[in-house]
Amino acid sequence: MERRQNLSSSSSSTTKFRSNRTRTSRSFNNFRSGNASNNSNNSYHVRNRRTSNQQHEEEKAEKGIVGTCPFMCSEDERLQRQRLRDLAVFERLNGNPRESSPALAVKKFCRTISAQSLRASDVRPLPVLEETLNYLLDLMESAEHPFEVVHDFIFDRTRSIRQDLSMQNIVDDKVVIHMYEKMVKFHVVSHHKLRGSCSSSSNSSLHYLNLEQLTKTLTSLYNLYEANQSSNLVYENEAKFRSLYVLLHLDSKDQPTGESLSLWFRNLPTPIVKSKEMCFARRVLRYFRMGNYRRFFCTTAAEASYLQYCIIDTYIDEVRALALACINSCGYKLHPYPLAHLSKLLMMEESEVELFCNSCGLETSMDEVGNKVLRTKQATFCRPKGGSQRYSFLGLENFDRQIVV
Repeated sequence: MERRQNLSSSSSSTTKFRSNRTRTSRSFNNFRSGNASNNSNNSYHVRNRRTSNQQHEEEKAEKGIVGTCPFMCSEDERLQRQRLRDLAVFERLNGNPRESSPALAVKKFCRTISAQSLRASDVRPLPVLEETLNYLLDLMESAEHPFEVVHDFIFDRTRSIRQDLSMQNIVDDKVVIHMYEKMVKFHVVSHHKLRGSCSSSSNSSLHYLNLEQLTKTLTSLYNLYEANQSSNLVYENEAKFRSLYVLLHLDSKDQPTGESLSLWFRNLPTPIVKSKEMCFARRVLRYFRMGNYRRFFCTTAAEASYLQYCIIDTYIDEVRALALACINSCGYKLHPYPLAHLSKLLMMEESEVELFCNSCGLETSMDEVGNKVLRTKQATFCRPKGGSQRYSFLGLENFDRQIVV
């Protein structure tokens, strides 16, 4: 009897223990599930906050920062570059490499800019950028320094101007289009002038870098035209600057902008395709690729603007060499070709024709009257080396050399 009571009491205590354990387990599970739900809610809110922050940053980037710097260069940058003696010759006050002024210092191009550290006081607004560009282009006429020095300074500072315009996302303003047209003009004229001084490897690299920035600036200008395009609107200078793209692609081996001409022409507005400037560029393209040197020279001299000539000039000596090759191989051996006639055909000074013939491996001689002539059927013809000599172009005096649009 006593044993039965002990067994029953032990079984009841065991039952109580099990029920307590079950309740404890349930409570722990409930606690754990409650924590999990709280954690998931917290994660959801954190993700939401991150997404909203990202959207805010994206909207802020799209709107762009509004510059407030009233000078061509911010005061902080100017003082820092004074301490580091990082002043270009055009920025030095009285020639002092450690002193400048707000009227001389121009903001340098910075390759890496952090969005977090960017301040509105470091960015120049549109009116200041326009004044800065005009100041820089006035230096193009400077005779105190070699053109390479002038170009290097304007090259860097105009990149900084484009950078400030891009950071502020200014695309719907005619002033911006006008500024990009001026910067394209600077690179086109530099393309011509640097080619005349490419004897050293450093100048050759300057010419290459300038061509690279020319194509980038042209692309940005075309994007601005398209962003502000309406059904019947064609900008005053748009046809002129569109024609430069064709002239940069005269040689099918040269594709500086990466897009073929056939694809590019499809996207052009009809008024641009039919414009005088584009018709000229297409004719020159056709004459160059057909090898029609006579029409190539005559059309260039009669119709090209100075900007268009600055690009065509790269190919003129190549076409002259083609003309000499044709005359040398197709002429009669008993009838030498007078250099006076060659001078008119190649549109160069008669004194330079003999030098050009020699650079092509051809010999000249005197006829019985005393005139210099080119003997044909010479087997020594070769293509002249690029950049070895610069020759005049007789139609150049008709061109407009102004840089300002």
